[in-house]
Amino acid sequence: MKDLNLPEPIAAYFDADTQDAQAVVRCFTTDGLVRDEGKTHSGPAAIEAWKTDSSAKYTYTAEPHTLEKQERTYIVTARVAGNFPGSPVDLRYSFTLERGKIAALEIVP
Repeated sequence: MKDLNLPEPIAAYFDADTQDAQAVVRCFTTDGLVRDEGKTHSGPAAIEAWKTDSSAKYTYTAEPHTLEKQERTYIVTARVAGNFPGSPVDLRYSFTLERGKIAALEIVP
């Protein structure tokens, strides 16, 4: 991850993802949102619940290996490995940043 030179809020997200739901929530704006597995989670309470549920269902690691920028969106491709069907898999994390925080995150295969 160090070789990618990720923007600070994105690097903080991947670091927080190894910690707990509160650490992940702190990476987002107060009206931030996450789209994952076809669902949208908006606001701190919903993002905390999403992270808590994800961590309860799966044990995984995410290793970012590619960074692209398309206008205001940073797209990070990460190799995600864990105890879920199809592991390991490359997932695309699309980040929209705002005022040093994550305003939106979409995770897709």
